[in-house]
Amino acid sequence: MDEIRPNSGAQAHGLVPLFPPGLQAIYGECRRLYPDQANPLQVTAIVKYWLGGPDPLDYISMYRNMGCPAQDVQEHWHYVSFGLSDLYGDNRVHEFTGADGHSGFGFELTFRLKREEGETAPPTWPAELMQGLARYVFQSENTFCSGDHVSWHSPLDNSESRIQHMLLTEDPQMHPIQTPFGTVSFLQIVGVCAEELQAAQQWNGQGILELMRGIRIAGGPWLITDMRRGETIFEIDPHLQQERVDQGIETEGSNLSGVSAKCVWDDLSRPPDDEEDSRSICIGSQPRRLSNKDTEQIRETLRKGLEFNSKTALPPISGQKQNHDRAQSRKDSLDSESSAAIVPHELVRTRQLESVHLKFNQESGTLLPLCLRGRLLHGRHFTYKSINGDTAITFVSTGVEGAFATEEHPYAAHGPWLQILLTEEFVEQMLGDLHELGSQDEAKLPKEYSWPEKKLKISILPDSVFDNPLQ
Repeated sequence: MDEIRPNSGAQAHGLVPLFPPGLQAIYGECRRLYPDQANPLQVTAIVKYWLGGPDPLDYISMYRNMGCPAQDVQEHWHYVSFGLSDLYGDNRVHEFTGADGHSGFGFELTFRLKREEGETAPPTWPAELMQGLARYVFQSENTFCSGDHVSWHSPLDNSESRIQHMLLTEDPQMHPIQTPFGTVSFLQIVGVCAEELQAAQQWNGQGILELMRGIRIAGGPWLITDMRRGETIFEIDPHLQQERVDQGIETEGSNLSGVSAKCVWDDLSRPPDDEEDSRSICIGSQPRRLSNKDTEQIRETLRKGLEFNSKTALPPISGQKQNHDRAQSRKDSLDSESSAAIVPHELVRTRQLESVHLKFNQESGTLLPLCLRGRLLHGRHFTYKSINGDTAITFVSTGVEGAFATEEHPYAAHGPWLQILLTEEFVEQMLGDLHELGSQDEAKLPKEYSWPEKKLKISILPDSVFDNPLQ
């Protein structure tokens, strides 16, 4: 359980010799911004995490920020976490590895909440929100970076608000700091509506954040969250979807590399009387190692999914520790450890297929145009990972090097993982044939698309087919 208490001015300013250096460094950055708030209100864990308590953040300080009239920034409450970085340097929470790298997870969380008229003290619910995100980071050892999105599926303050999800960005005022235990940056939580989250997933988080900075009631330059905001940025300015988001996907491509989905695939080239499962172990050529540059996103998708169809608040927790440096971690290849997450066999061979049938539910099917236009036409890949089993379907373009599907053999299976290589010409043809998917309603299902010359068939089926596969 948390308690609210004033901060000790002497301790906050490092006047006690034994005051933890990591904590002192963060207080120093806060003191730079708020020299007249030496004793801010704090939410603190009564039982610290390193003593067996449930909350990883030792403290969350809450400051009153007067905004910046010159930039049309409104007054707000500013929350700063203490605990994702190494505060103590004695291995009680984080392993101390020296001052040259990251301190702990390398970042702390911040949050800016609009101050309502008449409020004299900051609401404390953001502290529990920050503790929830911190628990995810500690349990999964997955770190956040600017532009990431968090699917929360619930009003952030447990009200009836439309603000039910989050994006992350650099705090506009707090600078990265160097502590005796490594560097610490400050990532700000930004509350968003479901439509804004979906746009960030389909285009990219940084693009949506930039649009929000241009709209005062949606956040403005400092991205201040207003829980009473009743309109999305696309309702405030209807031109943004087509002129900015759709155009951004068209010109820059989509950052959405995959989704958790309801999907299956069948090998139509297998004789009907062949009882062997088309997704079982098969004998063939050894799969080539996927390239470092293009396939880390496939690995991440297959390992934990991307939340588009999932109702969980955060990605499933994994025991695999991620490198703090996101750029470095994306240089990993799809090795045997990550492959085991989708193929529960020690030895799996790749098999080339002649003809395949792909089956998707309605929600997954509506993403096919995005997959083709926003990913493959930009030389990228896109993965559907089944939520009902180990099945995965990855579409790759000719620009993805090292895939085990090739132009000569465009359909290839590695256990339950199917890769489909599509040429740019075929992608353009498919886009023309699938244009109606975006407006399709379930009453018209099932819907089938077929390209006999390519030996490819796609069916869009009701959810009931995937929920009751034996019927």
